[in-house]
Amino acid sequence: MPSLPRAGPEGSARHASSKQKYLENYLNRLLTMSFYRNYHAMTEFLEVSQLSFIPDLGSKGLEGVIRKRSGGHRVPGLTCCGRDQVCYHWSKRWLVVKDSFLLYMSLETSAITYVQLFDPGFEVQVGKRSTEARYGVRIDTSHRSLILKCSSYRQARWWAQEITELAQGPGRDFVRLHRHESYAPPRPGTLARWFVNGAGYFAAAADAILQAQEEIFITDWWLSPEIYLKRPAHSDDWRLDIMLKKKAEEGVRVSVLLFKEVELALTINSGYSKKVLMLLHPNIKVMRHPNQVTLWAHHEKLLVVDQVVAFLGGLDLAYGRWDDLQYRLTDLGDSSASAAPQPPTARSDPPATPDLSHNQLFWLGKDYSNLITKDWVQLDRPFEDFIDRETTPRMPWRDVGVVVHGSPARDLARHFIQRWNFTKTTKAKYKIPMYPYLLPKSTSTANQLPFMLPGVQCTTVQVLRSVDHWSAGTLENSILNAYLHTIRESQHFLYIENQFFISCSDGRTVLNKVGDEIVDRILKAHKQGQCFRVYMLLPLLPGFEGDISTGGGNSMQAILHFTYRTLCRGEYSMLHRLKAAMGTAWRDYISICGLRTHGELGRHPVSELIYIHSKMLIADDRTVIIGSANINDRSLLGKRDSELAVLIEDTEMEASLMNGVEYQAGRFALSLRKHCFSVILGADARPDLDLRDPVCDDFFQSWQDTAESNANIYEQIFRCLPSNATRSLRALREYVAVEPLATVSPPLARSELTQVQGHLVHFPLKFLEDESLLPTLGSKEGMIPLEVWT
Repeated sequence: MPSLPRAGPEGSARHASSKQKYLENYLNRLLTMSFYRNYHAMTEFLEVSQLSFIPDLGSKGLEGVIRKRSGGHRVPGLTCCGRDQVCYHWSKRWLVVKDSFLLYMSLETSAITYVQLFDPGFEVQVGKRSTEARYGVRIDTSHRSLILKCSSYRQARWWAQEITELAQGPGRDFVRLHRHESYAPPRPGTLARWFVNGAGYFAAAADAILQAQEEIFITDWWLSPEIYLKRPAHSDDWRLDIMLKKKAEEGVRVSVLLFKEVELALTINSGYSKKVLMLLHPNIKVMRHPNQVTLWAHHEKLLVVDQVVAFLGGLDLAYGRWDDLQYRLTDLGDSSASAAPQPPTARSDPPATPDLSHNQLFWLGKDYSNLITKDWVQLDRPFEDFIDRETTPRMPWRDVGVVVHGSPARDLARHFIQRWNFTKTTKAKYKIPMYPYLLPKSTSTANQLPFMLPGVQCTTVQVLRSVDHWSAGTLENSILNAYLHTIRESQHFLYIENQFFISCSDGRTVLNKVGDEIVDRILKAHKQGQCFRVYMLLPLLPGFEGDISTGGGNSMQAILHFTYRTLCRGEYSMLHRLKAAMGTAWRDYISICGLRTHGELGRHPVSELIYIHSKMLIADDRTVIIGSANINDRSLLGKRDSELAVLIEDTEMEASLMNGVEYQAGRFALSLRKHCFSVILGADARPDLDLRDPVCDDFFQSWQDTAESNANIYEQIFRCLPSNATRSLRALREYVAVEPLATVSPPLARSELTQVQGHLVHFPLKFLEDESLLPTLGSKEGMIPLEVWT
């Protein structure tokens, strides 16, 4: 041990400075020795730990030994002996305060035993009245009231002041609510890129996973470990589970949060997904939530790499989601590639695949799907087909996603961490050390990007979410608030793609007012003589297994009931209100459509709807909302399903047109909208079609004419369903009894199909309008609360 420095001459500033230098040298010499550097008394004296000087965790804050009281959690079931907490106990811990959170660690093992994120419920109080302890400090957040005991009143005041200054200084973004009542503020200068369909989204996600150096966060409603992210696959290099295993072997920590479904209601088999991933490597941790039976789901889809790049939108990393602009109905390829694989030889190996060296298939095994024909089964046999590709066309899947870099990625990571730590705290099986607490990185280093995906544009991004006390320990419905505000403030047009559209509040069964805001905005335009358009794209049928030729299953009919109730049936519907105010003039303002395509299977033309799973709103070519939230109460109220979205506002403009007038449109929104319109309308084969101006009369008429023409051609050739010609079950039976032209005369059908332009068709608003589509009370669907369907 080095000798203590000798005292020098006293009585001068030079002497004081010299003493400081002596002491500094002495401590530095001590710290060069491993024993003293790691000695607990030394770290306690210096107030340092292994977390003190990690740049991504922010600057060093206050640290030291404290006594903390057990309990204080604001989660039912986690209080100590009831509300009065008469059974609490005190424990010594090492407390670390950072810019947006605090944590404490075991003094013996240095393991993190709790993390408290600062949030709008943050408050620090000192004194016995608020802490029930002499020299106590109480730190409140939405999740917990943490009480510390200090050795003196002075120390208590010091801790309280330091924690408050950090939280309200560097951590101020998280201790107050922001625009739309979101936990996250708008982040200017954000690099973002949109994706339409799974092909580009999955490929970019794969590239980002390869770049991971520290951690990967994934949360999905459904995750299929054996999904291929780049296709066609000629090896297992791009298979999700194998990619995650390789990164785990490199030392990357992989954390996966899955929705734990009610097995009688859903067939997504999250237990299988968890088992497969957990067997791959100790660095892969998977938690499922909730434990109790609930009506609601974790519906968000999120992938975060190193807390600097984040993907979100409507795309689960799951079967059936991958698609591209061709929307293929068939995938026959080399049938030998879909043979059943041999079982793995080791428990740590992923399920083996067949030889893919000559594979031509885009969708292997369970990935080839048509969810209305048959729901997924036997997911533990991933490479075995479950529908006959020789006779059944697949159902194309249209979806939208986005990737963001920097601060919004930090915000999304913080949401994941909040949910992960909440799940660890509330589920006893996850309290063991093998499931670690996660720590949010500081926004001070958010823009130091170690890598960047190509094709990004500079925007302002705000993270939005729907969460409740059951799902994340706090309540927020900022997605709904952003939708309502964006619709209300729109000036020229709205373009909506969504899997569901259940809205128009009656104050009882349906509560969200998205549809009401659209109606109010149209009525305002009509009153003021403005040119205003609303384009809505919805799936022609809900995505539930059922035979539509007999009216569909009860689940399908229930969703149809509430969709038609929103659009056109009953006093609360949009068209009822519009017709009452302006008669037939409503047709000049709103167009409600779906998508359909055709192909060849078994030497006959076939057709299938394109399943719209997108959750997107574009307003005025300047504002975009992309996320996982459907337009219904489940997704938007906050108290039901958990969801994520981003509000993207353009900051870089380019010249365009709006109702024939020069207009500065945002590059992100304009490029996304023009891409969507180009594919939907088949613009590549229509050089005269100008996509720049989405509201002028010529374009709107072209949109309507294309939808009408395509719908008529498909009905003539395939007698497609749903159809306006089938307003009752009796009419439906008569309609399907007639053999379609595609079967009677395939050559003539092929000739007629050459007139189809793009994929746009009108949504059949009169389908089964004479029937009651609500499930009967005697059916199992009829016994489910109506809130499940809305």
